[in-house]
Amino acid sequence: MIRAVTIGDIKKAMREEYQAGEKAVKTAMSVAGKGIQAGWRGQIAAAGLGARLPRTIRTRAYPIGENSMNAAAVVWANAPEIIGAFDRGATIRSRDGFWLAIPTPEAGAKGMGRKRITPGGYEQRTGLRLRFVYRSNGPSLLVADGARINTRGRAVMSRAKVRADGIQRGAVTAIIFWLVPQVTLRKRLNLSRDIDTWANRVPGLIVRNWPE
Repeated sequence: MIRAVTIGDIKKAMREEYQAGEKAVKTAMSVAGKGIQAGWRGQIAAAGLGARLPRTIRTRAYPIGENSMNAAAVVWANAPEIIGAFDRGATIRSRDGFWLAIPTPEAGAKGMGRKRITPGGYEQRTGLRLRFVYRSNGPSLLVADGARINTRGRAVMSRAKVRADGIQRGAVTAIIFWLVPQVTLRKRLNLSRDIDTWANRVPGLIVRNWPE
């Protein structure tokens, strides 16, 4: 004769096991999300795209504040256009069909109100007028006459006196922007690689975080 005997509260045991599973899944997704985030940040830094851009990669595990068998991790960029362009590769053209103005180091990084530098913003910031220089064998230019290069390497208005012959002492003509019809960004990132890597690790992460 075979006799089945139940020891303890089986409903309680099953509930506790299910809750352990919920915690394991949530933990696994959180770890995977952070792994993808670290991978993307590492790729962006290695591609030489600056120190700020990697920090735009964020992650969060859902549901917030509780565990779930259906937990998920979301990884996103706060600068999706820039990140996406380097992930896919892209050709950037001027919106109005004319030129793209690429600032030189002498232009500085910011215009008025700390906004991204533009020809108009440069003129407002420095008081210098930009002059168009057409070149058939290379990028055309926007230059600033009557400038001086300060200690930071930026072109600013020269305050030197003008000689009797009309020439301003120490003043230079500085190249402020290169003008090109388009810019091609080569593919420098492979974001799907980190997604695939961590997706394959999720089952093992769940098992590892599910107590026996």
